[in-house]
Amino acid sequence: MDKVVATALDAVSDVPEGASLAVGGFGLSGVPNVLIQALFERGVSGLSVVSNNCGAMESGLAVLLAAGRIGRVTGSYIGANKEFARQYLAGELEVEMIPQGTLAERLRAGGAGIPAFYTPAGVGTQVADGGLPWRYDGSGGVALASPPKEVRDFDGTEYVLERGIRTDFALVRAAKGDRHGNLVFNKSTRNFNPLAAMAGRVTIAEVEELVEPGAIDPDAVHLPGIFVQRVVALTPEQAADKKIEQRTVSVPAARRSVNG
Repeated sequence: MDKVVATALDAVSDVPEGASLAVGGFGLSGVPNVLIQALFERGVSGLSVVSNNCGAMESGLAVLLAAGRIGRVTGSYIGANKEFARQYLAGELEVEMIPQGTLAERLRAGGAGIPAFYTPAGVGTQVADGGLPWRYDGSGGVALASPPKEVRDFDGTEYVLERGIRTDFALVRAAKGDRHGNLVFNKSTRNFNPLAAMAGRVTIAEVEELVEPGAIDPDAVHLPGIFVQRVVALTPEQAADKKIEQRTVSVPAARRSVNG
């Protein structure tokens, strides 16, 4: 089955108001920027987003966030996104913060058809006991707090029950993909992308390089096409547009030896 869609706008044309989205990437690495921009251009709002973070440097999900298109975020990291923090503290945004490993497993479990699982992460904290502020009232008070979760003892160790995550759609970015939706991710972009793709009922992948079926060695496939419904081939310019979140420059060894 050829899953290639002509444009990003076509690929997201049926994403409705209030849809839930699992979005791949970590920081600026492996973020499906072209699909996110297409959603922005469509004007879809009231979105519930599941992603490690909510964009940075006016890139990625920060585009939708700044436009007020996101109503709820399930994630692990706010980071340096000041607009994310402002909306959260002002009571404009509902935020469920989850330990990073738990978020990854909740996405994977949802995609694998596992409704829930037990983990020791968060036992003895508000993650398990409840009380984490999901939404503030804008005056410093908590308008909505997380509920307590089931905790169970296994062989003398306590574990908290976490639910698998399923979303209406998933948006991911891959280094390479074929027309059947088999995907390959490059280095650190293989972070949340496969997991987000598994969690979506309809998964849309933007690929930097589109190849014909059979061109990818089956042993090299990171995510099989059964999890992917639509593929968008990026232009060379779109594929090369990759920002750097934290640019650091080391001092050359010769200069360090001269300066002691």
